[in-house]
Amino acid sequence: DVQLQASGGGLVQAGGSLRLSCAGSGFTLGDYAIGWFRQAPGKQREGVSCISTIDGKAEYADSAKGRFTISSDNTQKTVYLQLNSLKPEDTAVYYCAYRAGYCGVALTSSGSAFFDSWGQGTQVTVSS
Repeated sequence: DVQLQASGGGLVQAGGSLRLSCAGSGFTLGDYAIGWFRQAPGKQREGVSCISTIDGKAEYADSAKGRFTISSDNTQKTVYLQLNSLKPEDTAVYYCAYRAGYCGVALTSSGSAFFDSWGQGTQVTVSS
């Protein structure tokens, strides 16, 4: 079974940085995509970024472009999400999720439905 473990969240002031990690197991190297999603209280879950380990292509939601960077270490089956220039509106629980193949429609409004396995989430809180 695919298992994911998200970590790296915390409390940071606006303008600060965090690096989230998503460590995985139970899947084939180089044949999957990992997406990062977030959910703030009272809001729907939204896609933030996704990377396909097949071609290394990274995708970002508009809210993440220029501030967040996704990367992968395939040998460790770990995907990172570097969060820079954080804003209070970035406050949310961040989840990583796995799907076989490419990112596809990961960052659309229903993109999370295409991911099969989810980590437990890590809280990011940005104070103003």
